[in-house]
Amino acid sequence: MILSTLENPAGYRVVRHLGLVQGSTVRSKHLGRDIMAGLKEIVGGELRGYTELLNEAREEATARMRAAAVELGANAIISIRFGTANIGSGAAEVLAYGTAVELLADHAPS
Repeated sequence: MILSTLENPAGYRVVRHLGLVQGSTVRSKHLGRDIMAGLKEIVGGELRGYTELLNEAREEATARMRAAAVELGANAIISIRFGTANIGSGAAEVLAYGTAVELLADHAPS
């Protein structure tokens, strides 16, 4: 499946529009990650535990979006975007959404 943030991926044309697809996940902070983040705030630097948490959440949201597109018969998702939102204390939602389509490769005329 082709995943693209572009509306019109180079070398392809949209032959069928199947609609909006989305996937989301809500994740909470882990106590161990919270303790390490608190220590990092004192000395500065990347909060790797949170970076890993958000990367995992993006991957899961993308997989769910892809599954929704497969159910519609899509071979691509275009115009993909990501969003995040706080869901109460210590939890966040990651949302992936885009347009499910059928793409066909463009070929140069012979």
